Formats: sequence, structure tokens, C-alpha cells
Amino acid sequence: MNRRELLHTLAGAPLITLPGFAQAQGPRSLSPAPAALAAAGETALPVWAYDASVPGPVLRYRRGDWLDIDLNNQLPEATTVHWHGIRLPNAMDGVPHLTQAPIEPGARFRYRFKLPDSGTYWYHPHLGAAEQLERGLAGALVVEDDSPPPVDQDIVWLLDDWRLDAQGRIAEDFYRFHDVAHAGRLGQRLTVNGALRPELALRTGQRVRLRLVNAANARLFALQPEPGINAWLIARDGMPAPQAVPWDAPLLIGPGMRADVVVDAVRAGRFAIRQFNGREAEALATLVVGGANDTAPRPAPVPSPYTPPPEPMLAGAVLHTMRLGGGARSREGWPADTPEARAARQQRRAAGAREADPVWTINGQAHVGDHHGHHPPAFRVPQGRSVRIAFENPTAWWHPMHLHGHHFKVLSRNGEPLTEAAWRDTVLLAPGDRAEVAFVADNPGRWLIHCHVLEHHAGGMGTHFEVMA
Repeated sequence: MNRRELLHTLAGAPLITLPGFAQAQGPRSLSPAPAALAAAGETALPVWAYDASVPGPVLRYRRGDWLDIDLNNQLPEATTVHWHGIRLPNAMDGVPHLTQAPIEPGARFRYRFKLPDSGTYWYHPHLGAAEQLERGLAGALVVEDDSPPPVDQDIVWLLDDWRLDAQGRIAEDFYRFHDVAHAGRLGQRLTVNGALRPELALRTGQRVRLRLVNAANARLFALQPEPGINAWLIARDGMPAPQAVPWDAPLLIGPGMRADVVVDAVRAGRFAIRQFNGREAEALATLVVGGANDTAPRPAPVPSPYTPPPEPMLAGAVLHTMRLGGGARSREGWPADTPEARAARQQRRAAGAREADPVWTINGQAHVGDHHGHHPPAFRVPQGRSVRIAFENPTAWWHPMHLHGHHFKVLSRNGEPLTEAAWRDTVLLAPGDRAEVAFVADNPGRWLIHCHVLEHHAGGMGTHFEVMA
């Protein structure tokens, strides 16, 4: 396989990563730094990596443990770490200029907080995220269930895509205007834990939990197993489903989102997990099941018990609408489509600017790049008050809207109430969608809300709100 076939290059990251539980005493060190990952017979591919691993090490804890990480920044530029999906103290959230100062090259920062919820989460930079994630900085964070469904293996699959240039290197066209204004940066090589089309060996009768994490900048994964295995969805965004749902149709996982599935190997053979791109599908990974005999189907797994956050009180809740705007093909106009904006864009490019153009808005305001602290909050709410947010997406593009510091209930979609309101930290909006969510603002501080298509966020689709103690 040559360089253009890439991410054999990244196969130094094993498919199955099951380190022991993190120790509670003293911080562990985590170092983002440039790394060289080599393919056989070829020059090394430069990436940025946590602890020289792409993806970064899987951090495993038990619910109620303290995460204690000493981040040692060995990158050539500043960074931060956001602990995606965790309800944590505001000062630990990793949003530059809003919750903490950037961690400069050679500097350290200690992240220390208690983990209140079990589930599948992940960690990544929140400074220059569209570039730093694309260079390889991402890793999974697993908080073990108190009473997990019994499985033979518990495996993280961190999903990503990579854009390569003609020499097989990571293309350095970050913040390209076309990407920002359209679907975001899409790569031509899809990987699981840094490996291209990996295979997972199983035996008939085994039951496996796959924790799927979408760490891509912009790609919407739509995954479905080939017939021949039994599979169920048991959790989304780390939060268990009320009951296991058969996984027999494409499962949508937007950028930043997670899904936990349980797979039973009931017969021998090769069974691909396929990624759908429109009408076409390709094998993302393959389950290779060995064994002499087929096994009897097992009962559906029982998702873990879940202690949800406080139930929002819908009567009297603070109401806020977030109307998403901008982007190419917009009927309402968009902030980068004026002669003045085009001239300013050319001037910034000539000066070597490393940030996106103001292409996207929330309620008519574009908050570009990592400058949220320079803007007033979209709304303020007293601690303990319930909040209802209506997200409206009249744009031509998908937007996974992610809320920091809280979990919310998705109440309705396109005017249809959900029979079982689901807890999430991200809601995926298709073009034309409207979704209403609710939560109790019980975590004081200034909290980000943004599209997790990283180019959309960099181009303006982000804001914050303040919970006042």
C-alpha cells in the first residue's frame, strides 16, 4: 500500500485499546506534540499526537473517579483540551479566552475534576480546533457503567477522515473558504483508530460492545452492519437508551457525537460495517468471525441504569431561539457574500491569516474563531433555572449543535413531540430542521454552544450563555 493509500501509515494505533483504569493518586501526564508515523518503506507522515499516539490513549475511569491530567504542551503553538460531553466545572472546560487562557508552547495546565456520569466521551483541542484535530489530536474518554451489560470485549472505535495532498501528506488547506461555506472539510480516507479498513477477529458466540466516536471535522457517518450479525444501539452521546434498539438501518453519527452498539457474532464469516455516502457504501471495518458452528441468538442487551440530570420544568422555563444562518446556497443572504467581504478575505489570505471567514451566524451574529469571550452572552440565566432552546436550521447544510457543561433533553423535532425524550449533549439538525431541547442550568459559568462541524464553528456558528451563581 503506497502513501496515497495512507492510513496504513497510522496503523501504529492498535484497533483495540484497553488500558487499565486511571489511578486516582497524582496526575497522569498527557503531552500533545508533533510525531512521525511511518509507513513501511516510505518517509514518515507528520502528525500531531497525544503521547505520540493517533488517536490519543483511551482514558478509562469509573463513575465518581477524579480525572487528573497534567497537560504538557509540546506543540509549536498554543492549545487547550476540551473534555467533550462531561458535566464538569467551568474552569476545566478548555475553551480559550472563555474558560481558560491558551496553554502556550512549553507550558503546562492541570485538568482535575470529578466524573459524575458514566458513558462514552472524548477529548480534543478547542483552540484552532479545525486544524489541530485534523492533524491528529483526539482521544476517547470512557467512564465505566456501574452495571454494564455483560460483553466479551469493550472496544473504542474512534472514527475519522483525512484529507491528503498529492504527496500523501495531510493537506494544509485549513479554513479553505469553500469548506467553511459548504459542508466543512471532508477527507478522502476514512479510518477506525487511525487504521484503514481494519479487521476485528471474533469467535462465534462472542458479544462485543463498540463505542463509536465521530472525531472527524465535518463528516457525517452513516453506519450499518451487513446481514449476518445481530446488533443493537444501547447509548447515544454516552447516555443509555431506555431499551436496546436493533441496529438494522444506517446509524447517523454527526461530528462530535457518539453511539454505543452491542454486536453478537452468531455465525462464521466476514461482515463489514459499511459507511453510506449517498447511495454508495464502502466497508469502514470488517468483523471476521471464526468458529465451526452458528450459535443461537442471544436476548437483546439491557442498557445500563442511568441517573439523569435534574428534570427541566417546562412551565416557566427561560425560552431562547437560536436561528442558524449563512453558508452557501442561503436564501437569506450570508455575511461573506458581499464585495467588501470578498476584498477583506483576499487581504487576510495575503497576510497569511489562519482563521476562517465570517460565513455563519446564530441569530444574525457571526462569532469567528476562538474569540467568544469578546462577545456578550446570548442569554443569562440564574443557576437552577430551566431553559428551553429552539434550534432552527433554514440553511442548506447539516449542523450538529453541541452544548457545553450540561446534558439536555430533546423534546421535539419539526413540531413532533418525542414519545421518549432523549438526553444528549449534541442535537443533529438536517437542512430545514427545527428541534427543541430543555435542561436545568445548574452548572455556573460561561458555556459554549456551537456547531461541531469545526469549519462552521470557526466561520461564526457559535455563541455562549452564562449561568449565574
